[in-house]
Amino acid sequence: MERLRKYGFVAGFLVVPLALYSVFVISPYVQAFQLSLTSWNGYSSIVRYVGLDNFGRLFDDEVFWQALRNHGIMLLVLPIATIVIALFLSFLLNLGGGTRGAGMSGVWGSKFYRVVFFFPQVLAVAVVGVLFQAVYRPDADGVINGVLARFGAEPVGWLTEPGLALWSIIAVMIWQGVGFYVVLFSAGMAAIPKDYFEAAALDGAGRVRLFFSITLPLLRDTIQVGWIYLGIAAFDGFALVQVLAGDKGEPDGATTILPVTIYKTAFAYNKVGYASAMGVALFFLTVTFAVLTLRTTRRERVEL
Repeated sequence: MERLRKYGFVAGFLVVPLALYSVFVISPYVQAFQLSLTSWNGYSSIVRYVGLDNFGRLFDDEVFWQALRNHGIMLLVLPIATIVIALFLSFLLNLGGGTRGAGMSGVWGSKFYRVVFFFPQVLAVAVVGVLFQAVYRPDADGVINGVLARFGAEPVGWLTEPGLALWSIIAVMIWQGVGFYVVLFSAGMAAIPKDYFEAAALDGAGRVRLFFSITLPLLRDTIQVGWIYLGIAAFDGFALVQVLAGDKGEPDGATTILPVTIYKTAFAYNKVGYASAMGVALFFLTVTFAVLTLRTTRRERVEL
């Protein structure tokens, strides 16, 4: 009887959160899966089921495949670049100062630098997009082109050149995301006993050896989490691309991504059923990436 009362007490606290999660998370997913099997236009009272026809159309949709190619580039570049930069900065902020006083310490002013690095993370994505519209302006009034003009260089169309547009957007995503992962990796480094670093330093290990032999192996689980987060971000990018490049994938499809394509297909072309099929495909791509990452990077936990 006592056990039943205890479980009933716990269940009472779980009812409301589970109900809210079911209504606002699970229910929209189920509806998206259902709509992906229809040809609904978004406003008609008649919903015609077409089975898996929408998914069959995806294989012949060049825009869909162009978006996947762009996501592939983002999935390769965004996690690697962000993690490498964040690891380097967090190592400097936590252990880059070497042995000082009672133990290892970061570079001078590390607390101030943490705030500076994290600052882009608190900005809304739309604000970041508007900010970099000014940075990437294709004339001499742009921040980068203004600097280039002082050296006599021609203005560069950072967002209008097909070979540069996607890379310019990825650079913004890296700039905005690095601060969060600096904090994440710094927290992981703070959990590593300083005795490890001090003992290795006494044995003559330099900073590079400390990083690769102690810091990196003991941060593996944290890096794994960061990799999954960044992979999911690489499948998103809606707001930033929408602000910087619009919803047409310009120039020449160089900035076409699935979230923007889904939005345009549903609300500009009134093909909600087909857009839902794209959304389902994006959902399974994201889940597959997360599962594969967890399985391929799995190892026995290192006890500190």
